[in-house]
Amino acid sequence: MAMAMSDSGASRLRRQLESGGFEARLYVKQLSQQSDGDRDLQEHRQRIQALAEETAQNLKRNVYQNYRQFIETAREISYLESEMYQLSHLLTEQKSSLESIPLTLLPAAAAAGAAAASGGEEGGGGAGGRDHLRGQTGFFPSPGGASRDGSGPGEEGKQRTLTTLLEKVEGCRHLLETPGQYLVYNGDLVEYEADHMAQLQRVHGFLMNDCLLVATWLPQRRGMYRYNALYPLDGLAVVNVKDNPPMKDMFKLLMFPESRIFQAENAKIKREWLEVLEETKRALNEKRRREQEEAAAPRGPPQVTPKASNPFEDEDDDEPTVPEIEEEKVDLSMEWIQELPEDLDVCIAQRDFEGAVDLLDKLNHYLEDKPSPPPVKELRARVDERVRQLTEVLVFELSPDRSLRGGPKATRRAVSQLIRLGQCTKACELFLRNRAAAVHTAIRQLRIEGATLLYIHKLCHVFFTSLLETAREFETDFAGTDSGCYSAFVVWARSAMGMFVDAFSKQVFDSKESLSTAAECVKVAKEHCQQLGDIGLDLTFIIHALLVKDIQGALHSYKEIIIEATKHRNSEEMWRRMNLMTPEALGKLKEEMKSCGVSNFEQYTGDDCWVNLSYTVVAFTKQTMGFLEEALKLYFPELHMVLLESLVEIILVAVQHVDYSLRCEQDPEKKAFIKQNASFLYETVLPVVEKRFEEGVGKPAKQLQDLRNASRLIRVNPESTTSVV
Repeated sequence: MAMAMSDSGASRLRRQLESGGFEARLYVKQLSQQSDGDRDLQEHRQRIQALAEETAQNLKRNVYQNYRQFIETAREISYLESEMYQLSHLLTEQKSSLESIPLTLLPAAAAAGAAAASGGEEGGGGAGGRDHLRGQTGFFPSPGGASRDGSGPGEEGKQRTLTTLLEKVEGCRHLLETPGQYLVYNGDLVEYEADHMAQLQRVHGFLMNDCLLVATWLPQRRGMYRYNALYPLDGLAVVNVKDNPPMKDMFKLLMFPESRIFQAENAKIKREWLEVLEETKRALNEKRRREQEEAAAPRGPPQVTPKASNPFEDEDDDEPTVPEIEEEKVDLSMEWIQELPEDLDVCIAQRDFEGAVDLLDKLNHYLEDKPSPPPVKELRARVDERVRQLTEVLVFELSPDRSLRGGPKATRRAVSQLIRLGQCTKACELFLRNRAAAVHTAIRQLRIEGATLLYIHKLCHVFFTSLLETAREFETDFAGTDSGCYSAFVVWARSAMGMFVDAFSKQVFDSKESLSTAAECVKVAKEHCQQLGDIGLDLTFIIHALLVKDIQGALHSYKEIIIEATKHRNSEEMWRRMNLMTPEALGKLKEEMKSCGVSNFEQYTGDDCWVNLSYTVVAFTKQTMGFLEEALKLYFPELHMVLLESLVEIILVAVQHVDYSLRCEQDPEKKAFIKQNASFLYETVLPVVEKRFEEGVGKPAKQLQDLRNASRLIRVNPESTTSVV
């Protein structure tokens, strides 16, 4: 009952949508008012979708049927037209023969009367006159017209003629591989555009016994042509084009899904083309019919070649005759094999790639263990042409010129069918090229934000999500194929990472962002890159290698900024205690120093918001620890020496300034204050820097230890003239 109601509802919906007065806006308005909620709308949407799919299937079925009927109709029309040409020709010949009869009978009657008057000396005179008359008035002369190439010589002569002519056509040497192929007819034609009848190009047609070759004329090379197209005769329909001056002497070639219009030199040449095309097609069909009948007929015992009788040879000298081995036949009479080329054309036109490859697999499976006599080779040649067309369509489906929407899954149909056709390498190359274009387009279309970190978050999300989807789709499509495809994917991933780093560096490093912003952006990129490790794709080393130069430049630039700022503060150093004025400011400074790792800062604070340290030393501590923290976010092994040398250079500026002040200061009170700052720098700041560096890097730094030991000499003997190196 539910099924009946569903069918009646679908019929009612179809009638409503097909009615002449249907208005979509009013229909949607009524539907929204009458629906009970989202579920009702979803069910109605599913019914409309099912109706749309059913309509699409019916349309495809009608297109297929109309196409087959069109081909059959075109063939019948061409047959009738050819017969009309022949009938017209015969009527013309008979008319001329009838007109010549009175002229022939008159002297013959006079001669007969003279013979009768003389008494008829020869008894057979009447019969001889009739024979002469019959010889003069043949009502069915051999038809003239088109001259066919290779009609006189044998098979070898025909093959030589074909070879000689096709040597003038570039790119068609493979045509000579088909056994039994020879040239029937050839001539110059002019091709016209079908819609506007504009002249396109000069061509030369070569009609073989099983196909038609079209070659374009090369104006710069006299008598030479270039291969343009090859059409099997069984899928070709020839249609006469009625003369419409100034467009005349034309005929049309139909081969699904395209058609081409050619103009002959004159009406006689056009008639020859039409006649010879139809005759060759009929001869080809008759030949294949005979071959199928022979293949289907039961094979008898092998025939023994009779021994030639020679009266001059002794019987003892005769050798036993070896029986001839009859070539094994292959049954190609099945209906699905006969219709296979046309079915492939329909599948390609309807973009039914799976159906086309299924037909090819079925044929290959059928011919897998069978020999290859000439009929099988001809069939394979016709099928190979369809395979080439199918491959071209699949390649176009994967080209970057197509829409890149839908993600990697949108390429799965074309990729899987190319793999089934044995084109795994080409499928891999086209898939990766398609995805490279998609990644490039996604990066280019990303809107540049004012905030660099926000843009980097979006860039990383777009790029690494696309890379992850591509990797998963690649694993799905190429699982079980040649491992060389995976190497190609790794190379592609590195190239894609190069596109990402170019966009990343242009926004982060070329715009001279602060080191903290750059460090945060690099941290985000590395976190996204590490997520690819879940699928076994580790590209961290690649992003390190691509970013190392930019990060080195950023560290060097920020190091120079810190050194210049420290030198400027040193030049204005008065060696006075800091007065923060308010408890809030003092509390804030304590928190900042604690975040820098200085846990004993309390012992350097005094009463009434005083700090027993110089402003220069405190500013240097905060700036140096900030540089170290940001640099550790950027750290990877290739940057070890760059970071270490930058730290040593920064610390030396402060240490050398304290060393110089201790040796030059004469005021005992100021000298004691300088020693207190030196103690804070050497005993607190340098150990914190050394410890934090070891934690971030994973191993101690000998250069920092040597620097701290050298600084100890200053504390022991401040009057020493030994400088810290």
